[in-house]
Amino acid sequence: MKKEDEIIRQSLLATQEYDERLSAFATKNSDYIKIHPTHTKPYDFDVRWPYEKDIDRILYSKAYRRYVDKTQALSFFNNVHITKRSLHVQWVSRIARQIGRCLNLNTDLIEAIALGHDLGHAPYGHVGEKAINECLKERGVGYFAHNANSVRVLLYVERKGEGYNVSLQVLDGILCHNGEMINRIYKPDPFKTIDQFWKEYEACWHTPHASEHISPMTLEGCVVRISDVISYIGKDIDDAINVGLMKRSDLPSDITRVIGDGNNSMINHLVEDLVIHSYNKPYLEFSKETFEALNRLYDFISIHIHHNPVLVKENEKLFRMVKELYDVFYEDLDDPLLKDRGIQKYLSNMNEEYHQTPKELIVSDYLSGMTDTYLLEYYKKVFLPTMRENIT
Repeated sequence: MKKEDEIIRQSLLATQEYDERLSAFATKNSDYIKIHPTHTKPYDFDVRWPYEKDIDRILYSKAYRRYVDKTQALSFFNNVHITKRSLHVQWVSRIARQIGRCLNLNTDLIEAIALGHDLGHAPYGHVGEKAINECLKERGVGYFAHNANSVRVLLYVERKGEGYNVSLQVLDGILCHNGEMINRIYKPDPFKTIDQFWKEYEACWHTPHASEHISPMTLEGCVVRISDVISYIGKDIDDAINVGLMKRSDLPSDITRVIGDGNNSMINHLVEDLVIHSYNKPYLEFSKETFEALNRLYDFISIHIHHNPVLVKENEKLFRMVKELYDVFYEDLDDPLLKDRGIQKYLSNMNEEYHQTPKELIVSDYLSGMTDTYLLEYYKKVFLPTMRENIT
């Protein structure tokens, strides 16, 4: 037996042993399902476990690199310590893997979902998402939700339209991660099929609020979904305090008494409570007291941070800016003078199959892929005059 064959054999044995040690409710490596089974390419030598391959596909995608210049909640503050989306996904991954390890779940699957869950987020976060959604609605072609767009980016946009053949379990976890909904109990939908996944994916594009009514097929997907909340809820408070939107003393005492008043204490309490009440169960569960405090905290930050008058005023400007650029790109696609620039240059680099994409989605792909800084600079170039000394 060649040395390479022996290494592969040992890796397969290690995978099997790992599966045997996992919880009865965990997703096994042997459960791995390719979303496009016929597209699988054999490799001569690859010791990575199944979900490790998906981790690498996500880590080396172009969309992952753009996380670094996409802000989380406070988009327009000039402060280097404000949370960027690149940090957010790392924190989600860290929290989720910690929970997964305690519950004896598949941490590779958890990491892949966590790192990829926001790949399709628009510039300027949920403000950009709402603006693109409005543009698609106005043109009668559907709706825009970053979770469904994250799946789209991986399958249809990356690698010049060829996409990555990521597993069903990872894509489903990304599609169902919805961190804008807080529940006391998170139950997976373990009998979900590929056909059901595709129906849910299409529903997110064509049915309002469809993302609110779908559940991950795996317990690992449920872990990422709640870890998304745990990651941002305390950090948004820290960021808001850091820029002067609020003081820590503003936090209601009936909330801080239960889950603490800082990011560290909140993460520790929420993770511990979840692990204790979910251990050896086929679902995740918070205690009643912790859930009620978390729910009140979510309402508090929604009012005092996300809908703070200062943010609302500035976010209205960002909303208009994204919408105006969508209109510009939509017109630019048909302008013969712009063949080698902007969105037409983007399109020329995509494969032939991608060229069959509806015009509205091409613009959505291009715009949602922009970073905050790039979009702002592009907006200035299009809408603001260029100062010159002379014409000649």
